[in-house]
Amino acid sequence: MAATVSALSSLGVPEADVGSEEEEEEEEAEPGPSAAAAAAEQRREERLRRFRELHMKRYEACKLNSQEVVEEDKRLKLPPNWEAKKARLEWELQVQEKKKECAARGEDYERVKLLQVSAEDAERWERKRKRKNPDLGFSDFAAAQLRQYQRLTRQIRPDLEQYEKLKEQCGEALYPTSDSLLHGTHVPSKEGVDRMVADLEKQIEKREKYSRRRPYNDDADIDYINERNAKFNQKAERFYGKYTAEIKQNLERGTAV
Repeated sequence: MAATVSALSSLGVPEADVGSEEEEEEEEAEPGPSAAAAAAEQRREERLRRFRELHMKRYEACKLNSQEVVEEDKRLKLPPNWEAKKARLEWELQVQEKKKECAARGEDYERVKLLQVSAEDAERWERKRKRKNPDLGFSDFAAAQLRQYQRLTRQIRPDLEQYEKLKEQCGEALYPTSDSLLHGTHVPSKEGVDRMVADLEKQIEKREKYSRRRPYNDDADIDYINERNAKFNQKAERFYGKYTAEIKQNLERGTAV
């Protein structure tokens, strides 16, 4: 430092000017208190801004989480097959719209629908229908009665208004126990009797029209003398064929003892 001052003095520069220049350089190198405070305030504002952003993100996350909890609770309260019912209702609405469009154009909806079905889809639906309700024919009277019972119970449509009236009239007696004595106390309504009579008449009419043609095999053995004897032989074969198969084969070969 002293060497620098002496060098400048030898060049004719006053010492006072040299000291003032050095002070100015020191002031420029070291910022004053106002600049440090401004920098601290800027850093504080930046931290507050980031804190507010984090706070808003936390608020949005809590809000979305609450909405998702409410939606999940609604989904859990819905029936188990709600999605299938919703899809079916949407499909029915689409079918109604297509029927209206076909009626406006003067076309038959069933014909238009069948024209849009491919042969592969038709075969797949037919196989699915046969698996769902296979017609096994008559095996015994118990199985036939069970099939008729299941078919009739699927057609029942309960009258909820009448049910509510019975609940108000009978109270707890509507749900009998082993100690209840309700035999002979129930009087059916005229509408119920008419509904039962109409259903029985429909069954009788359907039974009279029912006539299924059995396939006839030309290559089958003729072991009967008339149609009645053929039906008897078929029933006997159905129930006892597995026990008499060996005897029948021995008789046909002529090796029976």
